[in-house]
Formats: sequence, C-alpha cells, structure tokens
Amino acid sequence: MTKTINTDTLINKIIEGIEEVKGKNITLLDLRNIDNAVTQYFIIAEGTSNTQVQAISDSIKKVVSKNLQQKPWHIEGEDKAEWILMDYVDIVVHVMQKSTREYYNLEELWGDAKVMQLGVD
Repeated sequence: MTKTINTDTLINKIIEGIEEVKGKNITLLDLRNIDNAVTQYFIIAEGTSNTQVQAISDSIKKVVSKNLQQKPWHIEGEDKAEWILMDYVDIVVHVMQKSTREYYNLEELWGDAKVMQLGVD
C-alpha cells in the first residue's frame, strides 16, 4: 500500500532539508495555473559550492525519507553538483550554485508562475 502525502507537507519537509544545511535564497514557484507545466511546483535553492549543493540534496533526501517515507522519482546532476534536480513528481527541486542559477534564471523562464520567496540571504 502506498502512503499518500499532502503536497504542502512534502514542500515543508523539502524546505526543512534545505534549511538544515544552510541552503540560501529559497524560492517556491507555483506552476499549477500554467498550461502544460511539467509539475505543480518548483522549489529553487542555492548552495555556495559543489559540496554544499550535494549536502543540500542529501539533506532533502534524508528529511523527506525519514519523515514521509518518500524518495525522489528521479535525480540528475549529482556527478558535478552545480545543479541537482530532484523530481518528486508534483514538486521538482532545483539546488544550484549561484552562478548557475543566475545563468538559467528559472524564475524568469517561468515568469507566469506565482513566486514566493521563502528565504533570502
């Protein structure tokens, strides 16, 4: 039997995992009202180095797994840890170094999304 998880609960646990290792500039993009969006939410956060980006990803996996018994459906980017994408189906998490985040500017790319700044450092 699969445990059904409330999306808000998953968002909160992902953010808890980010904050646990001092992730910066946490942003939530609500994509639910955008036609053809690939997911319901993006969570974007920054790490200051490859090591911290990896640590943030590891912390998210640990907190979500421990509290909600959920694992990401797919993860990309762990080999270089400049941008790690974690796909929890309804929520896609982007953990990036600052320069990578500025270059790809997902907030601008998904400009029609409702944006909530959850932590600005």
